[in-house]
Amino acid sequence: MKPLCGAALLLLLCAAACAQESPCICEKNKRVSNCKLADGVCRCESVGSGVPVNCNTLTSKCLLMKAEMTGSKSGRREKPKDAFEDTDGLYDPECENTGVFKAKQCNGTTCWCVNTAGVRRTDKHDADLKCNQLVRTTWIIIEMKHAERNTPLNTESLQKFFKDIITSRYMLDGRYISNVLYEKPYITIDLKQNSTDKSPGDVDIADVAYYFEKDVKRDSIFHNNELNMSIGNEALSFEKTVVYYVDEIPPEFSMKSLTPGLIAVIVVVIVAIVAAIVVLVLTRRRKGKYVKAEVKEMNEMHRGLNA
Repeated sequence: MKPLCGAALLLLLCAAACAQESPCICEKNKRVSNCKLADGVCRCESVGSGVPVNCNTLTSKCLLMKAEMTGSKSGRREKPKDAFEDTDGLYDPECENTGVFKAKQCNGTTCWCVNTAGVRRTDKHDADLKCNQLVRTTWIIIEMKHAERNTPLNTESLQKFFKDIITSRYMLDGRYISNVLYEKPYITIDLKQNSTDKSPGDVDIADVAYYFEKDVKRDSIFHNNELNMSIGNEALSFEKTVVYYVDEIPPEFSMKSLTPGLIAVIVVVIVAIVAAIVVLVLTRRRKGKYVKAEVKEMNEMHRGLNA
């Protein structure tokens, strides 16, 4: 009887161990591996870094970018049939063990400083570059342009849709959504989150913006859970999505990093100012010569009268 009891106990222990760490699916991140369910929480390893992630919340943007770069290089990442390469803003980042970006990022011997959203905020330098701190992004502006339509969208329905999506799907506290503005055909969403306002359990607005941008571009990070972009039973399609970042400390770019268009505008303004100064100087000189000639003629007339 005792051997049977021992065997039964062993089976129970094995079953309990298997139940504690059974395979699971990370619903909020498909770029993971070695997923196991432990204590009711699905925990996985982020592709490319091996950093553990909690599938009950969003994965940090740094780990997501690293996983995406790893997938692109290895060829494991499945691409839509109409996909074409767009590497603007995408690089293989260095992440801290907590998942946040390291302040200094490098590609070979070229380095630059980033903010908490992983966006470059300095010129590119050599490896001697010093990035003293990871500057926080406190304001993210998501601007979308919807496809051409005859009538504008209902503003109230649109605002409710995006606020509900951001709070439920991306688990962002509603107090960080400062504004949802509609000016046909542009929809602008403002996310603001100061370091003093952010609680330890709050998701970061940079992570929310990255998940949201991927959803809008039909490259969802969620596992088999595409975002249904419909307002009032009408599907929305977007022609363009741009994300702007505002840091608590202004970025440090030199003139050489400015776009050619902006440089051209600055040059035109400077030329216009110089031209105005030249015209002013020439006008004053001519006026001075005219006054001097007039005084000379008056003196000659006086001498003629006196004679």
